Amino acid sequence: MTVMRDDALSGAELRAFLQGLPGVDQVGAEERAARLGTRSIKASAKAEAIDLAISMVDLTTLEGADTAGKVRALCAKAVRPDPDDSSVPRVAAVCVYPDLVEVAVRALAGSGVGVASVATAFPSGRAPLEARLVDTRAAVAAGAGEIDMVIDRGAFLAGDYLKVFEEIVAVREACGGAHLKVILETGELVTYDNVRRASWLAMRAGADFIKTSTGKVSVAATLPVTLVMLEAVRDFRAVTGRQVGVKPAGGIRTTKDALRYLVLVNETVGPDWLSPRWFRLGASSLLNDLLMQRRKLATGVYSGPDYFTVD
Repeated sequence: MTVMRDDALSGAELRAFLQGLPGVDQVGAEERAARLGTRSIKASAKAEAIDLAISMVDLTTLEGADTAGKVRALCAKAVRPDPDDSSVPRVAAVCVYPDLVEVAVRALAGSGVGVASVATAFPSGRAPLEARLVDTRAAVAAGAGEIDMVIDRGAFLAGDYLKVFEEIVAVREACGGAHLKVILETGELVTYDNVRRASWLAMRAGADFIKTSTGKVSVAATLPVTLVMLEAVRDFRAVTGRQVGVKPAGGIRTTKDALRYLVLVNETVGPDWLSPRWFRLGASSLLNDLLMQRRKLATGVYSGPDYFTVD
């Protein structure tokens, strides 16, 4: 596959490139994802897999009622997920709205937990580009090391690929040294072919991660969609030499769900992606289930949700 030079892009060339990508075998993708989803992890490896999943969590609060106190409490949990067990790994990052980034940065200083922020008029993305860039720059200036942006799905579905591409490029520039996660909102893209095209478009525009969902649409992360995105990052690295991360988000609530995604990663792209640097789990309720299952493995006793804080 030939990848055109980014400095020579036109709308027609970008459209031809994206529409020339191989189509996704819907039945095949769904069957493979379902088959991998039934694989079990040996008991001897389960504890290690749970710890790996915990280390990949982006602990998230994205509600209109968020307060500085709630963010500080979430940050404390991110650093020490189980106050009774210092061996539990910290999570990858805490994700908040831009106006709460400073609070998270102060609370997480020196912890090694990253601060991510949704910018660019999350979750709809429906705002003038300049407003979205101001949003991004403000979050980065406040200390965010990761920016989660949403693409203009309306423009993408209308076939205006160049507009989407150029907006990602502009946000990438506004991020400076911060990592850029591009949210495709796959539940609104309708087809797996569109998911593959949007994945390649985002990577070509400079995304460090591609992310399934905002968590605000009823169809969020699914195994087949994540499979298509993993195949895209695998193929992109084979062609360009650049590795891009993947983040399924929304609807991942149980340890069983998380372990299915780890199996999918291992079997599709291999161990190179099995680290928080290249794979994340976007979740608000997953962490507690991982903690409960971890304690059960260690003690043989199922503690139940009342033993952990509610996020």
